[in-house]
Amino acid sequence: MRQNPATALHRSAILAVMTIGLSAATFGLSACTAAPVSTASPSPTASDDAAATCLGVAPEAVVSAELPATAATGDLDLADELHDAAEQGLALASAPGAIVGVRTPEGTWIEAFGDADPTTGTSATAEDFTRVGSITKTFTSSLILQLVEDGELSLDDTIDQYVDGVQNGDEVTIRMLLNMTSGIPSYTADDAMTTRLFADPTQPWTPEELLSYGLGMPPLSDPGTQFNYSNTNYVLLGTVIEQVTGRPYPEVLQSEILEPLGLEDTYFPDTNGMPDPHLSGFSLQGTPADSQEPVETTNWSPTSAWTAGQVISNIDDMLEWGRVLSTGQGILDEDMAVERLEAIPAEGGYGYGNGCIAGWVGHTGDIEGYNTTVYHHTASDSTIVVLVNSDIPSGDCSDSKTLADNTTGVPCMFPAVRVFAEVSDALGHPFTPLPMS
Repeated sequence: MRQNPATALHRSAILAVMTIGLSAATFGLSACTAAPVSTASPSPTASDDAAATCLGVAPEAVVSAELPATAATGDLDLADELHDAAEQGLALASAPGAIVGVRTPEGTWIEAFGDADPTTGTSATAEDFTRVGSITKTFTSSLILQLVEDGELSLDDTIDQYVDGVQNGDEVTIRMLLNMTSGIPSYTADDAMTTRLFADPTQPWTPEELLSYGLGMPPLSDPGTQFNYSNTNYVLLGTVIEQVTGRPYPEVLQSEILEPLGLEDTYFPDTNGMPDPHLSGFSLQGTPADSQEPVETTNWSPTSAWTAGQVISNIDDMLEWGRVLSTGQGILDEDMAVERLEAIPAEGGYGYGNGCIAGWVGHTGDIEGYNTTVYHHTASDSTIVVLVNSDIPSGDCSDSKTLADNTTGVPCMFPAVRVFAEVSDALGHPFTPLPMS
C-alpha cells in the first residue's frame, strides 16, 4: 500500500437521437485524446529549465506543497464569476450538460449545468458518474512509475522484454511508450478496427485484439524521434503492468492508487453499463457522412480503450486526482514526482502521461460521447475539472464534424476544453489550448 441553467443551443439536435445507422466512413475515433499537444511533432527533450518554463515554479516546490485544510471544505469567493464563465463556455459548446469543479487553497466550488440526459429532461448533478477516457492514461502511467520506484522494471527496458511482435521492439523503451515517442501507430487509426467497432459498439474487446490492429500497421517514425499520440502505447503499458505484477490491471489500480487515495467513486468497469446517477453520452462518431444528428453512446463498450481509456469516475474524485497527478503525493516519492514533471518537454509538451500549457499540468480525456479535462495549476496550487457528456467539437472547425446548429465565430474546440478555458480565465490563470481544426 502506498503512501445551473444551461443553454438549449444544441439540445434540439441531441433530442432527435435514438437510433441511427453506424458507419466508419467519417470515423475519427476520439477515444482517449491527448493532452494539449499536436499529434505529430519532433521528439522533445526534457530539461529542468523547460519544465520550469511551463510550470511557472520549480518542480520540487510543486511536489512538496502542503494542501491547505480550506481547499477541501471552504467556499470560493469567486463562485459567481466561475458560474458565469462555465455557463458562457457551455453556451458555445455542443453539449447538453457539464459538471465543473474548481479547488484552490481558498476553497472548493462545484456546480452542475444543463442536462445529464436531454431525452428524459434529467438535470446534471454533481453526483453524476461519467466516462473519463484518456484520464485513464494518467493512472496507467502512474502505475508504471510505481513499478520503476519498486525496482520491478526500468524506464529503459525495451518492450520486447514483455510483449512479442512489437515493431522495433528491441528499441522501443517503456519511456518512449509513456511519452508517445515510440513510433507505434494507434490501433484507432486502422480502418478495419473502426469498421468493426461501429458495426456493433457494444461488443467487448480484448487487449490482444486491440494490439493486433496497432501492431499490424507500419511504424510512423523511428523509435524516440517523433511524438505521435497512440492508444496502442498505453495498451502495451497495461500489458506490462499485468505481466510484472502477475495481477489484473483493475486489481492493481485499486490496490496501488484508488484505495490509498480514497478514490471510492473511480473504477475500471467490467460491463458496458453506467452506475446511477450518470451522464448520458452523445457523439457524432460513427454516424454517416451526411448526418449531423448525434448518437447516444452511454452503454457502448469501453473495452475498446482498455488501459488507455476505460475508467469511470466523478467530479469529487477527479478534483482529488488532478492535484495528485501533478504533485505525486500519496502515490510517488518526491524524486519520481519531480522526474515526472521534468519529463514534460516545455510548453505544450507531453511527458510520462502529463501535458502542460501555461502552468496547467494534466490531461484531456475523450471517449465516444464524453469529454473531460483534469488540470492542476502548479504555481497557484489550483485544480479545475470539467466533465461533459458530449465529444462533439464546436466553432470554426474545418476538419472536425460538427452539429447542424454549430456555433461559429469562435475557435474550434472540444466541449470540456471550451468550458475549462473560460473557467481558467475567470480564475485568473488563463489556459489557451493549441488549435484544432
